[in-house]
Amino acid sequence: MESHNLCTFLFILLLHPAAGHDDGWSMKVPPEVRAIEGYPVVLPCSFTHPHHTHHSSMLVLWKLGHGPTSTVLFQCASHNDSHRCQTKPHQDHRYRLEGNPREHDLSLRINNVALQDSGRYFCRVELPGHPYANFENKMGTRLRVEAGPRILGLSVEGSEESGYRALCRVQGSPLPDIQWTGPGEPLEGAPLSPVAHEAPVQHHTSSLLQDIIPGEQYTCSASNPLGKDQASLYLLSPTPTQTLSGPTPVLLLLSFSLGTKMILFLGWGAWLFRDGALSSWVSCKTQ
Repeated sequence: MESHNLCTFLFILLLHPAAGHDDGWSMKVPPEVRAIEGYPVVLPCSFTHPHHTHHSSMLVLWKLGHGPTSTVLFQCASHNDSHRCQTKPHQDHRYRLEGNPREHDLSLRINNVALQDSGRYFCRVELPGHPYANFENKMGTRLRVEAGPRILGLSVEGSEESGYRALCRVQGSPLPDIQWTGPGEPLEGAPLSPVAHEAPVQHHTSSLLQDIIPGEQYTCSASNPLGKDQASLYLLSPTPTQTLSGPTPVLLLLSFSLGTKMILFLGWGAWLFRDGALSSWVSCKTQ
């Protein structure tokens, strides 16, 4: 009896074609494409269909995500046998059709990719005038954008009574490794998780260094396989005059990038002393 049920189940499965070849349609896309931030990338997509007659019109779409929450990023239409696929006036010019739909090539080019472009992309083709003449790959292509580390900022908080702490915020993909040094030796920082009311930000990581001492220099270094970035801070000791009026150390922040581009950014942090706490911030930017 069990053998009979198993045979029936297998027979039913054989009656259902694979999702990639529904009703004679087929679409070929890679499961994953990798890109470097700031450079163009091409997402390949080609198709075949069972309608062998001549088609005067074709509609091409590319979406980010699948289902009701998906976003249409690119759409174009080819009419009157034209090999040109016409986009709408408001089309984002970062997206461009690299292939020729008349040759069954729907490949999409994305210029100046950013980390935020990472995600799963789906291509779709429609033949207006033919019932059910449309097809979309169900698995899609995952775009993985990689970027070298970039230190977004350094902050110092605390007081003389509670001790001073330094926070280093970094962005990159793969997620960078953060190391602290100073004075003259490696130091152990602690990864910082987002507070309860904040959502974690993709490609971002932070490290907190406890008990930094006025009069010393501390350096935050971030690295991944694509490069390295580095920033340093120096917390000046209070002068005798400042000691009499209250503990208000001065913060000097020195930041620089160690990538293909070298910059030197020197800034005096804006400091506020409220309720015995010193807070200062500087952002690191590459020109």
